Amino acid sequence: MSLQELSEQELFRRESLKKLREIGIEPFPAELFPVDTLSNEIKNKYEEGKKVCLAGRIMSKRIMGKASFAEMQDSAGRIQLYFNRDEICPGEDKSMYNDVFKKLLDLGDFIGVNGTVFKTQVGETSVHVDNFTFLSKSIRPLPLPKIDAEGNVHDAFTDPESRYRQRYVDLVVNPQVKETFIKRSKIIASMRSFLNSKGYLEVETPILQSIPGGAAARPFITHHNALDIPLYLRIANELYLKRLIVGGFDGVYEFAKDFRNEGMDRTHNPEFTQMEIYVAYKDYIWMMEFVEDMLEKICLDVLGTTDVQIGDNKVSFKKPFKRISMIDAIAEHTGIDISEMNESQLRETCKKLNIETDESMGKGKLIDEIFGEKCEGNYIQPTFITDYPVEMSPLCKKHRNNPELTERFELMVNGKELANAYSELNDPIDQKERFEEQVKLSEKGDDEAMFIDMDFVRSLEYGMPPTSGMGIGIDRLCMFLTNNASIQEVLFFPQMRPEVKTVKLELSEHEKAIHENLKKMNKCELKELRGCVEMSNKAWDKAMKGLSKKGILKVKKEADLLLVTLL
Repeated sequence: MSLQELSEQELFRRESLKKLREIGIEPFPAELFPVDTLSNEIKNKYEEGKKVCLAGRIMSKRIMGKASFAEMQDSAGRIQLYFNRDEICPGEDKSMYNDVFKKLLDLGDFIGVNGTVFKTQVGETSVHVDNFTFLSKSIRPLPLPKIDAEGNVHDAFTDPESRYRQRYVDLVVNPQVKETFIKRSKIIASMRSFLNSKGYLEVETPILQSIPGGAAARPFITHHNALDIPLYLRIANELYLKRLIVGGFDGVYEFAKDFRNEGMDRTHNPEFTQMEIYVAYKDYIWMMEFVEDMLEKICLDVLGTTDVQIGDNKVSFKKPFKRISMIDAIAEHTGIDISEMNESQLRETCKKLNIETDESMGKGKLIDEIFGEKCEGNYIQPTFITDYPVEMSPLCKKHRNNPELTERFELMVNGKELANAYSELNDPIDQKERFEEQVKLSEKGDDEAMFIDMDFVRSLEYGMPPTSGMGIGIDRLCMFLTNNASIQEVLFFPQMRPEVKTVKLELSEHEKAIHENLKKMNKCELKELRGCVEMSNKAWDKAMKGLSKKGILKVKKEADLLLVTLL
């Protein structure tokens, strides 16, 4: 960045940086600073006259002649500092206060202080500074909010796109954001503690896979140069964890980063975290009770209660949860019994219900569309949706009482899927046939159909004990327990479009016409997007995926430079 592109404040801070070095102060020292306490410890365990050493950012200054106050923010919160000129500079040279503190110390700079704990006349716990040390210079000003005399906040750093792109700034100026991620860490720690207490082993499985399996999703593909083969980022870790059950482990689990090359919206990110667990000699009925116990414990550990506010809804995670079969759920919300329907009848039912379909959809996808459009959003309190049609679950064991169904459940909370579990299919012949059905769906155009993993079939041929498996979305659970409606709020660094600078162009008449058409097209796309807000979750997801395939991407080849001004 050239000096001409810097703001007045940025130029001023670079000048301060230069002056610090000129007077012999290194703005970025290498040696450690011996911090021995945090701001919250000073406040929570107040000891009058206690000597402390702490460090952090300067967030405000109130200069009052020979004495001044400042506010320091460290990893635990904020605390007030008191500076006295003659105590900071006991000799004739007062430059450390008059020049360094008053003129060269900017908001956002890191300093370390040694001082004494005391309370001001109004009772605020503070640190009386004996001396301070420059630790790091901030050469770009923080977007700090301004608070007027009436307590109203102005210029707060609230724009979502800026916050997600610059999470490092968001965490500094919006303290409540840090609390969300502290809760996320506690949620994962509580879940891990629960699983370890049951004696299950935490493991790691490959992220780069030659065959992406374990879910119906579109994968990311890459290439391994040395082996000269395509590889995929995993969409799930299920098939590898079940190989470990074959190998003799009774219970294994993994907190996995999974990747799905699909649409992005308020509840989906292409990279997400999932916990999957597989336990030998269990079934899906046992797993329902296991999930109830785990979620109740997590809520109590993290929130101290099982009652959780999620948007406008108060949701109780106190066990037991409601249970209803998928067929009964569809009948309850549509009045239609689909249990005996074939594919053509299901397609006709979707038409009657005004549910969009395409030719690539088999029975499983059609049933999933009906449930997603007409049922899913109604389940606010935790509810196990059980006994899915066999076409929807190629890795799941057939139901013990009805071969048309499978022993599967999805846990619905606040109208969204939170967990998915099976009595795992361990018949290798049946598994191979189910994979072959998925290939037929792929040939019909279903780009989310599963690949055949013959090595996994071979592992089953050696014998896998009866097993129950479950996957739970960590990001979605964190959204629920922190009352956030967007997945971007619970990911430190959500995926974003690349930043594109605006370029001023001189346009010909032809180019101006293209420009106007592009603007109109964008407005239409946005209007279409806004129209999806009141739709069902399935419709929203489908619309978001569709927007990524059309519109701007089609026009980009014709007017690539012009697009720069629109993005």
